[in-house]
Amino acid sequence: MITVHHLETSRSQRVLWLLEELGLPYELKVYRRDARTRLAPPELKKVHPLGKSPLITDGDRGGKVVAESAVILEYLQERYGAQAQGEAANLVPPAGTEARDQMRFWLHFAEGSLMNWLVMKLVFLTIPTQPMPFFVRPIARQLCQQVQHKLIDPNLADATAFIEAHLSKQAWFAGEQLSLADFQMSFAVAALQSRAPGGKTPATSAWLAKVEARPAYQRALAKGGPVLM
Repeated sequence: MITVHHLETSRSQRVLWLLEELGLPYELKVYRRDARTRLAPPELKKVHPLGKSPLITDGDRGGKVVAESAVILEYLQERYGAQAQGEAANLVPPAGTEARDQMRFWLHFAEGSLMNWLVMKLVFLTIPTQPMPFFVRPIARQLCQQVQHKLIDPNLADATAFIEAHLSKQAWFAGEQLSLADFQMSFAVAALQSRAPGGKTPATSAWLAKVEARPAYQRALAKGGPVLM
């Protein structure tokens, strides 16, 4: 049995969505964030030393532990994808094709190039709201605004434009068919549209709406809770 160790409002939503698309049975173990720090609880370290989510265990008595979103997605597809029906049976394009190269790129882009800026954005939005001496707060607010304005927001604007240009040319991240890249990018795009500087992104918004309307995505949302805090 597959067990998903799911941290609320986290990247773990990607894994739930894939499991629902593949039609696989799984057990869901939900972990709540610390109400003050919003960090993952220490219980996750009992599953994996880093104490991060998403994590899955596959097999009896804990079984195999798999960490990192892209690794989990590839593991589930490689091990169980042959059992899937319809669209879910072809989530990895054939080797040697442009679609396969695109899938691999976006699998890595999500965490390697995009999520670090989104996490920084969240951190620098949160710092001025934390307890501190009243005379320090204006300095903290100004410093955080400057970091966002000069460093974080320009990089997010570039990523936004890059994604929009790509999705303006094709239906899904790897081409004309749903692939693992779309699962990996789903959380990142939702976070980008929530936190990044404004701008018209009709193709990206249409892609996200299409993802969120999928029955499997809706089932994952009902079981795992909201994607973003």
